Amino acid sequence: MSIRQLPDTLVNQIAAGEVIERPASVVKELVENALDAGARRVDIDLEEGGVRLLRVRDDGLGIAPDELPLAVSRHATSKIASLDDLEVVATLGFRGEALPSIASVSRFTISSRRAGAEHGAALSVDGGRVGDVVPRAHPRGTTVEVRDLFYNVPARRKFLRAERTELGHIEEWLRSLALARPDVELRVSHNGRASRRYRGGEGEGLALDEGAARLVETLGEAFAQAALRVEHATTPRPADDGRDAAPALRLHGWIAQPTYSRASADQQYLYVNGRAVRDRSVAHAVKQAYADVLFHGRQPAYVLFLELEPARVDVNVHPAKHEVRFRDARMVHDFVYRALHEALAGTRAGNAPLVAAVTTQAEVSRELAARVAEQSSLSLRGDGVRDAYALLYGAAGGAAAGAGHGAGAAFGAAPGDGATAPGTAMDPAWPMVPGAHGPMPDTGDDGIPPLGFAIAQLHGIFILAEAADGMVVVDMHAAHERIGYEKLKTAHDGAGLRVQPLLVPQAVAVSEREADIAERETATLAELGFEVSRTGPQSLLLRGVPALLAQGDTEALLRDVLADLREHGESRRVRAARDELLSTMACHGSVRANRRLTIAEMNALLRDMEATERSGQCNHGRPTWTRIPLADIDRWFMRGR
Repeated sequence: MSIRQLPDTLVNQIAAGEVIERPASVVKELVENALDAGARRVDIDLEEGGVRLLRVRDDGLGIAPDELPLAVSRHATSKIASLDDLEVVATLGFRGEALPSIASVSRFTISSRRAGAEHGAALSVDGGRVGDVVPRAHPRGTTVEVRDLFYNVPARRKFLRAERTELGHIEEWLRSLALARPDVELRVSHNGRASRRYRGGEGEGLALDEGAARLVETLGEAFAQAALRVEHATTPRPADDGRDAAPALRLHGWIAQPTYSRASADQQYLYVNGRAVRDRSVAHAVKQAYADVLFHGRQPAYVLFLELEPARVDVNVHPAKHEVRFRDARMVHDFVYRALHEALAGTRAGNAPLVAAVTTQAEVSRELAARVAEQSSLSLRGDGVRDAYALLYGAAGGAAAGAGHGAGAAFGAAPGDGATAPGTAMDPAWPMVPGAHGPMPDTGDDGIPPLGFAIAQLHGIFILAEAADGMVVVDMHAAHERIGYEKLKTAHDGAGLRVQPLLVPQAVAVSEREADIAERETATLAELGFEVSRTGPQSLLLRGVPALLAQGDTEALLRDVLADLREHGESRRVRAARDELLSTMACHGSVRANRRLTIAEMNALLRDMEATERSGQCNHGRPTWTRIPLADIDRWFMRGR
């Protein structure tokens, strides 16, 4: 069979197969063109889910009559002119493929008028056959009308779903756009009825507080109430020693508190330089940041905007521009993780100031570092767990070791309840000593701390407290578990990571790719506690492992670390395994159900919650407390009616 040139119509239809999947793809391309043209209002009219009719009107710059044929020609665009432009793309569209691809699989009309022109002009394309430019009355801006999508490609049309499904895809994409561009008004009608309107004029990119209104409009009041504002940036570092300069990065937007989680990833929106994208590296960083505060199987919700130099991100890696490639994915991953990790650290019960926790960490780390090092040789099983827990919590309480005045001793379980935390002695004065277990939280004008003052214990499980605006209910075991867990993590971080040499070095069989990674990342593996060297094309020799995890399956852990380094350029497997062990210790050392606490003990626990990072959730992601407003209680009893 001889080689021949494909006709232009077929070339455009093939391109349409890459760019145009369904009506939502058409809406995306046309609305992005409108935004690139400076539109501040876009109207989208649909019939039968966009299959029968899809019309997009904007008030942008418009197109000159003599340029209309170029607009429906392949690779014709006003957005780039050279390779240099392609490396710093600042517009949503740039390929010049959308309009000719759409026009090749529909009955297509484009009408437009530039500002100052006497009249507009229109051009029709039927299945790729281009007509003539004709005069037409039109306000400033552009209207693109797409009828009978895929009418000439029946195999593609068969894959379209029901009208409601196709409309749902369009609405979801518009919701994503509305979050990114609150400055633009979007109006949607379906089958002649207005179905959605996003009011514009609130500042671009949700960077301003006014964008919160669009947040409620798109994701609902529940998300807005649970949202934590994120604003994190770095400054560029000058190049030295021949290395690339560290670029400026900025991450802003909202993340939902862990108590607001989803069964699916339906409220996860990421924008890179204003472009809505999917990125596995960033998604992994978010997942890692939520690792020990989210309930098992649940998904976080977020709206995040990542900004960096356009030259450091390649947007030309996906025909529909759904994905990007970062020049330094590891740097971006770490930056996103750190930003969200710090933001989630402030989700303490009662929303006490974040500064308190930072101070607490620094003080406790210095105090416990030496003591933790003394216990690092313990097996952390059986008596070892009890000894380490006693040592850590004895020091954390600010009293002499063994005196039983620490948080673990103060809320220790009663004899015979199966807990491993030592001691049950109580010092009535301990909860009342300022700074004994962290800085005292800020109080309101009425002198009442965020979680209020304890008044009773319910069924030996919950603490009831009177707060300034109602009643607070605390799950005492879950709360104490988080407090203990954070203290153990702080203590271990202060002591530093210790490597335990293996008495007999262990040979590990790996793939050649894994061996390459291990050889290349020797320094990174050493930072994680692994002393490993390559001994052959598909073999490694393990000489040392993280001391705290020496009793586990270190070979499997090493393989997981290598997989992470291959996939994401970094690994937190060691920290995750350590945290899992410390979480188990904290769980066993926490106050149990039916353990009767005095009012002083309950108040001490409340104050510790207010000073502890992430204390809004236990180690397993369950909430530790809830607030019942006084207004709700009034309604129960119909007071004031």
